[in-house]
Amino acid sequence: MSKISIVVPVYYNSDTLEMLYEDMKQKILGKLGDYEIVFVDDGSGDNSWEIMNKIAEKDKNVVCTRLSRNFGEHAAILAGLSVCTGDCAVTKQADLQEDSTLILDLYEKWKEGNKVVLAIRAERDEGAVKKFFAGMYYWIVRKTINKDMPQGGCDCYLLDRQAIKVIQLMDEKNSSLTLQVMWIGFKSAKVYFHRKDRTVGKSRWTFAKKYKLVVDSMMSFSYFPIRAISTIGALVALASFVGIIGSIVEKLTVGTPIAGYASLMCVILLATGLIMVTLGILGEYLWRVLDAARTRPPFIIDEVRKNEQE
Repeated sequence: MSKISIVVPVYYNSDTLEMLYEDMKQKILGKLGDYEIVFVDDGSGDNSWEIMNKIAEKDKNVVCTRLSRNFGEHAAILAGLSVCTGDCAVTKQADLQEDSTLILDLYEKWKEGNKVVLAIRAERDEGAVKKFFAGMYYWIVRKTINKDMPQGGCDCYLLDRQAIKVIQLMDEKNSSLTLQVMWIGFKSAKVYFHRKDRTVGKSRWTFAKKYKLVVDSMMSFSYFPIRAISTIGALVALASFVGIIGSIVEKLTVGTPIAGYASLMCVILLATGLIMVTLGILGEYLWRVLDAARTRPPFIIDEVRKNEQE
């Protein structure tokens, strides 16, 4: 009989954890057969760890994992995948924005022989600003990284044990786990769902984390930034050459004096700005190479607890 693991990254989710477990217990746990729930405390500063252990006392299938500090959601999911023992594993957010029955749909697709099942947001109840920027991110991904990225995006997925092993072998830091899942190329399927707005607790998905995800996605999976540098450099050089020729021709034919300080400063400032942007982009790549060369682990597990009583 197959076993499914439910990996739940936890970061300041003390107000939703018990509701999340009760929702899963009511809707899906009795239908899954052999299962385990792997909670991963990603350095939460609240009492999430105590609540996770309280839940584990009631359910022997709950595994509580605590990281040594906050490593980020993707690292927490990787930690959960390293601990889980199921034949497949599904990721589950702790903010109650996804209906728990989505796991049943993903599980059924896995039973059909798919090694990767993506949960695609068909609709979302969030504000217009969030929808716009999320849509912009996924548009950029489709245009520069992976044309198969769904329009609604994908944050949750189910992975077969073979897919989990491949993800662990990749051992990438400062990357997008979702894009890694889409990159591995196993037989996959899609399940569409309605993402609800958050009604309990406060989101910790800050602008800085969103910006880092965009940069990590671009740097890890696309040569677009490097090609953009070359293209911009060529265009600036061409525009400068045309401007120089135009100024000389106008001077010889019309007698217009060539402008001095103001035009020269504009050109210098433009060139300096482009050089700084170029160095910044190259620096992002070099820093990632250095970070990978250090071979530091993407996460450190401090403690794993499980209720062994039958």
